[in-house]
Amino acid sequence: MSSTTQLAVIGAGPGGYAAAFYAADLGMQVTLVDPAPNPGGVCLYRGCIPSKALLHVAKLVQEAKHAEAWGISFEAPTIDLDRLRAFKEKVVNQLTGGLGQLSKQRKVSYIQGTASFRDARTLGIAGVDGAGDQTLEFEHAIIATGSHPSKVPGLDLESDRLMDSTGALNLPDIPGSLLVVGGGYIGLELGSVYAALGTKVTVVEMTDGLLPGADRDLVNILAKRIESICEAVLLNTKVVGMKEGKGGITVSLEGDVEPKERTYDRVLVSIGRRPNAVAGIERTGVTVNQRGFVEVDASLRTSEPTIYAIGDVVGEPMLAHKASHEGRTAVEAIAGEKAAFEPLAIPAVVFTDPELAWAGLTENDAKTTGREVTVARFPWGASGRALTLDRSDGMTKLLLDPKTERVLGVGIVGPGAGELIAEGVLAIEMGANATDLRMTIHPHPTLSETVMESAEVFFGHATHVYRPRRGR
Repeated sequence: MSSTTQLAVIGAGPGGYAAAFYAADLGMQVTLVDPAPNPGGVCLYRGCIPSKALLHVAKLVQEAKHAEAWGISFEAPTIDLDRLRAFKEKVVNQLTGGLGQLSKQRKVSYIQGTASFRDARTLGIAGVDGAGDQTLEFEHAIIATGSHPSKVPGLDLESDRLMDSTGALNLPDIPGSLLVVGGGYIGLELGSVYAALGTKVTVVEMTDGLLPGADRDLVNILAKRIESICEAVLLNTKVVGMKEGKGGITVSLEGDVEPKERTYDRVLVSIGRRPNAVAGIERTGVTVNQRGFVEVDASLRTSEPTIYAIGDVVGEPMLAHKASHEGRTAVEAIAGEKAAFEPLAIPAVVFTDPELAWAGLTENDAKTTGREVTVARFPWGASGRALTLDRSDGMTKLLLDPKTERVLGVGIVGPGAGELIAEGVLAIEMGANATDLRMTIHPHPTLSETVMESAEVFFGHATHVYRPRRGR
């Protein structure tokens, strides 16, 4: 079977379906291709959404334990894994099913199958579940095929006990012990879930700190919490071998740790993600670099004029919201508008407890580039709202241009940091300065006040902390 379309979108994740829906809203004839029965991609089916559902449950368990400090005690929770899985799947099905309905309402042609390029204007689509193959000719195409979990080189092991993020989210059981290989956001989020459910979790990270790349003052607050809920956090340590026995997976460690061999019921490998290749891409003029990422310009156009690419497949940061905005930019460019993806800030959030979020310039970036900045920090120990939550383990900081006082970056660690960071993103994008934040009246008592009070710290007259401004 052969058909034609104005725009073909390959991959129905947050980037792909956002692009397809926007293009349809602009009046384009759109075909969206993905192996899943409904749009959603990794994020909705086995990533962002199911992990946040489980993290919500983990937070509830931890807060119930924490309540003892307030004079309220609960019995140890009884965990029904079947019902927990059902809750997670209900959330996933509701969202993906809703996207399926939105596809129909927008008259987007949705094809369940796997696409490959035959040339720069033609796709071959292999159907699923016995559906026949078909050919799709297009005027333009957007590659939005996403990414998959990376594997540890040389440590392949065929075992049900060895999991990637997808396997961990399936909650096969509650293991007695779990080794998380990788101290990035995926490993810490999933490790937190299993720790809350009663597993003894060990995290191993090859660098000297968790969340490499994030500012240390923010990470240090989170690290204390991670260390308190985990059996161990092993830094400057590498896994160099794995073998399965009757008692679990025995790993060999390299680094200043003893013993060098340890056995765990399960091992979760979370060392990053790699872009998904598109079959037949070599039959087009699209350029793929040595790391497997598709090269694009500011409009997300590849070196093949008819083909665009967005999301994880074009490079870091591999974030759903970045992919969605890239998708809209690509569609606008295809529609003939002058469009470029040039954000001043892309927020990143680690949904652990406490959450950690940042946007714009980081202190690490400033040091690397030699950019002069002034940093204003407000500790949550001085926040009335944080104290009512019994969660003073937080901090809000601003990175400001010392001459113009413009907001260059924002970092937040604490409960709800992921919700608070949006104000920082808006401030950076709008070119706000410290006075703008200081003069914006924030409701009291809220954690959002910490953004305002961080700006007050910059001027040396914060109400709730004494931080005289240097040089005044």
